[in-house]
Amino acid sequence: MRAYNFAAGPAMLPEEVLNQINKELFNWKNTGVSVMEIGHRTKIFQNLLENLQIKLKILMQIPDNYKILFLQGGAQGQFAAIPMNLVKYNKDVDYFVTGIWSKRAADYAKAYANVNIVTEVTVNGGIPDKHEWSLNSKAAYAYYCPNETINGVQFASIPDVGDVPLIADMTSSILSEPFDISKFGLVFASAQKNLGIAGVTLVIVRDDLLNNNLDILPNIWNYKLLSACNSSVNTVPVFAIYVMDLMIDWVIKQGGVEEIAKVNKRKASKLYNYIDSSNFYSNSVDKTYRSQVNIPFGLQSSELLEIFLDMAVQNNLKYLQGHALVGGARASLYNAMPEDGVDKLIEFMDNFAILKKI
Repeated sequence: MRAYNFAAGPAMLPEEVLNQINKELFNWKNTGVSVMEIGHRTKIFQNLLENLQIKLKILMQIPDNYKILFLQGGAQGQFAAIPMNLVKYNKDVDYFVTGIWSKRAADYAKAYANVNIVTEVTVNGGIPDKHEWSLNSKAAYAYYCPNETINGVQFASIPDVGDVPLIADMTSSILSEPFDISKFGLVFASAQKNLGIAGVTLVIVRDDLLNNNLDILPNIWNYKLLSACNSSVNTVPVFAIYVMDLMIDWVIKQGGVEEIAKVNKRKASKLYNYIDSSNFYSNSVDKTYRSQVNIPFGLQSSELLEIFLDMAVQNNLKYLQGHALVGGARASLYNAMPEDGVDKLIEFMDNFAILKKI
């Protein structure tokens, strides 16, 4: 029996995607070689890149005035690449700090820009109301992370920052629910959550932001240059892009993002409802701002947590430990996590609580 992978990253992949990879591993598209051995500038792979962009445009309803890029360096690469690409003429930038990843992004940006902290998460895991925000109406951009994987905090809606270009780190939330991309100047997502495996980062950037880069910007992160050469300034991560292509096909087969979102809402509701009804487990995040993707929860002691995690592994429920910076347990419910995986987790949690209360 295959185990359920509740890790925040790398995340669980759909079985049919894994089967497709296995089927094509030694002979991709009748080339006689693996996709890992295909030159990134060959016509067949450049066609994959172009067709993947078309599928993403349709699936996410991306307007024609946006460029789609496939980059290396992960999300943390973009923490530096974003200010280097966008602050040539205006070095004032806004950052919402609502968790560990947005704080790290703000810290990276300080090397290239004047960072203004708009707001910070409250002690009870909430996000202050807009009237408490310190927005700069003349900022080059405003940056936020819709879903914080470590803290389990999620924005209830897209923040209104006026005419300032809005930037979003959607690494853990992209394709989990629909959103209007026209409200953003740039969104990015490292692939190891809902887009496949680590090694490639999807960047979607509006055309009018492509001429604002610092002179020190390396070519491998130059959005304008990358958009002109189909992301192929250097050798792209071919295997990770190939897996992303399969993942996009899988999302389409599920009925698109709208249908995926319905399943995701059910999964999260089931787990939160169980935790809230229990006097054995707890979640301290303000209910308005609870993540629908990464659900942290605590037990009554560190000793119980250790036993819980060990027994979970024995029941094929893997990687439930919380991040080292916050501890506890955490269940990540990315798109590929089947609903029966959540049912199995709740059943185990209930049995464990009964066992330890005896």
